[in-house]
Amino acid sequence: MDSLFNDFASDTSLDTSVIIVRLLGAALVCGVIGFERESRARPAGLRTHMMVGLASALYCLIMLETLADAGDYSDRVAMDPIRLIEAVTSGVAFLAAGMIVFTQGKVHGLTTGTSLWLCAAIGLAIGFGMWVMAAMTAALALIIIRVVKGMEDGARKRLTDHAEDE
Repeated sequence: MDSLFNDFASDTSLDTSVIIVRLLGAALVCGVIGFERESRARPAGLRTHMMVGLASALYCLIMLETLADAGDYSDRVAMDPIRLIEAVTSGVAFLAAGMIVFTQGKVHGLTTGTSLWLCAAIGLAIGFGMWVMAAMTAALALIIIRVVKGMEDGARKRLTDHAEDE
């Protein structure tokens, strides 16, 4: 029974409060992007984006713990942190690709797919403790999604109005 208790009470290389803040931060920061997608009734919204960011942060934390315990492994075990980033990137790219639909000559869901892919990167950044990069990326993503979309719509309307005038 003691070994079971010890398994649940094992120490981590990172302080528990740091782990909690990073996991919550990933869910919240990615949730902001998800909320924007949700507000536009897109197929992947608040919960999906939060889960992608949270999972990515957790993968980082697992990797950091594994690296911290590297001395416990034999010399035959190779550890390459880049593999984590590759795995998360390809896994989420598969998920994001499922959001993209081509019907009646139009592509739908491309921005939602890319925002999921971006939330994976944000989650990785927060998992590694790179808060400034994560926050700046989320802010830029929201600007791109909202402001640039408004500019595109305005330009498209002007072109349509101009074509009708001719």
